[in-house]
Amino acid sequence: MVTSATSDQLLVVIDPVARRTDGESVRIAKDVLSAGAHTKVCLPEGPEEFARALARRGSRRPVVVGDDRALVRAVSVLHRRRELAGCALSVVPVGSLLSVARSLGVPTGAVAAARAVLDGAERRLDLLVDDSDGVVLGALHIPPVTGHTPSAEAGRPWLRTAQSLVRTLVPTRETTVPAPRPARLRVEVDGVTVLDLDQPVEAVSVTPGDAGVAEVEVRPLSVGAEASPVRARGRTVSVSGADFRYRADAGVWGPVRRRTWTVREGALGLVLPGA
Repeated sequence: MVTSATSDQLLVVIDPVARRTDGESVRIAKDVLSAGAHTKVCLPEGPEEFARALARRGSRRPVVVGDDRALVRAVSVLHRRRELAGCALSVVPVGSLLSVARSLGVPTGAVAAARAVLDGAERRLDLLVDDSDGVVLGALHIPPVTGHTPSAEAGRPWLRTAQSLVRTLVPTRETTVPAPRPARLRVEVDGVTVLDLDQPVEAVSVTPGDAGVAEVEVRPLSVGAEASPVRARGRTVSVSGADFRYRADAGVWGPVRRRTWTVREGALGLVLPGA
């Protein structure tokens, strides 16, 4: 669904990482937005300030200036507050991690993205929501790509908060993800087992599709002749078995032994360039 995003009241939340890494793009975005709308600029220094700014936005339309981590954080905050349904979110991508914003159709140039905020239209996109109330905007992968730094594991909020305050708005931990090893996982789609524990798994990917369903691809580990991928579509995807990590958007999560993702159709309203 596409609706007009026209609004002359904007809350511009500028991520501190964006301010440090590319102040020129931040300045350009502010200038374009201020020339086209009444803006209130917020410069949060920690996750509490970030969440508080969104909670107190009133009738202003929120605009996040930052990278994928800032975008995911904004969506997570609005989801936890159960305010996504009535909110049209905009983002001006600034930083080095922009693949999620790009995949959603957001321009990655500061001027083009800021113009899309002013002249674009709200489109309702599907989200994956897991059983710990986490959100996934793009694809998730099991196992994660090696060499990336994972987000802090669930169940350690004190670590997430402390690191966020010191370094960035998105929790990270400076450790390297172990090299992927063949895993034995049970993959279920809408309650039907797609692959069971007796078959080693090379990779699993889950991507929000269309009309409230997820696209699932499971690659069994090849032994001798190459094994064909197993594909399925459904609204609920569960993965269980030995401890596993997964990459979702801008972070790596885990280890967990079971996780279930459910598609929320049209849950995210994102302002994108008009057709």
